[in-house]
Amino acid sequence: MDAPRASLSRDAIVAAAGELIERDGVEALSMRKVAARLGVAAMSLYHHVPNKAALVDAVIERLVVDLDFADDPEADPRERARGMMRAFRAAARERPRTVNLVLTRTFETPATLRLFEHALEIARAAGFSGSRAARIASAFVSYVIGALLREARFDRDAPGSDPFLHGPESVDPERFPHLTALLAEGFAYDPDAEFETGLDLLLDGLPEPGPD
Repeated sequence: MDAPRASLSRDAIVAAAGELIERDGVEALSMRKVAARLGVAAMSLYHHVPNKAALVDAVIERLVVDLDFADDPEADPRERARGMMRAFRAAARERPRTVNLVLTRTFETPATLRLFEHALEIARAAGFSGSRAARIASAFVSYVIGALLREARFDRDAPGSDPFLHGPESVDPERFPHLTALLAEGFAYDPDAEFETGLDLLLDGLPEPGPD
């Protein structure tokens, strides 16, 4: 059992639950385990949160509150968008299992709604309006979520490894000549480089503001 905490509060309960989710996964989370981590009786938690589902929601909400976009409303909108997407990705790397809860739930979670709201504000600041602003904001959100889902498929503890291929010998050179040549050159999947390249392509390709 972990050392008891000095006092019990909702913030302490949510923080402990978040730590357990990151360590063991949401499936292993229970009110009893949170209570044990805090050194209190399980029943005492119910004065602050009604059940496990509400506690998981609170952990996700904490992620939203802790997101730091470091945003300057006067900055170039493209750089603001870049900073927003980098911030969400940084949160995912720090708390991957919590962010995975966001990515695997419906879009209308507090975290994704906040991300979309901020993306929409940036799109409007860039001069877009109406459905065009919404589509651009959606492209920002879709890009960062798609990149995170792709990154989640490979071993985070083996940077530079390719999660799908195992060298040129694993590819049929007659069917995939360009891929074979690429692997022969020593190509390895680099999530940081891929993310930044995608950001450049997305932001450099933004259209000029105009009618919907």
